[in-house]
Amino acid sequence: MRFLLPLVFLLAACASSANGKPAICDDLPAGDICAYDAERDASDDIRIATEIAAANDQKTIVVMGADWCHDSRALAGYLLNERFKPLIAEHYRVVFVDVDQKNRNIDIARRYGVDAIVGTPTVFVLDSDGTVLNLDTAPSWRNAASRTENAIYDYFEDFAQR
Repeated sequence: MRFLLPLVFLLAACASSANGKPAICDDLPAGDICAYDAERDASDDIRIATEIAAANDQKTIVVMGADWCHDSRALAGYLLNERFKPLIAEHYRVVFVDVDQKNRNIDIARRYGVDAIVGTPTVFVLDSDGTVLNLDTAPSWRNAASRTENAIYDYFEDFAQR
């Protein structure tokens, strides 16, 4: 119980802003991003993103993570930073899906071929038809915070060209 209270305060500090963009987490290190909103309808967000992506010959990145996870926050920070913005804007739609303690929105992971979220984030890259392009590496992102910016950029740039 003594561990639950700090977690509640941490999660309360992480919320999306009114304009739907990730908010900065006040109780986390400077610049950390809270992108995983438990109140959003993740399936609907993905449906809308894939429709827009298909209409624009883009792909969709579905990031299944949580604001309590430093790797999830780190990846969100990269995908939203200035270097990544042109790549993302031209080639992708991005949806952040909250998985809570790896027990929320699991139906989405199963839809894309992953039975359980064993680490966060789990990242799916979908083509314009909604087909998963990276099933072999989707669950491998739980070390996102220790990857270099160049490695992350190169990963998504490679899928952009497919």
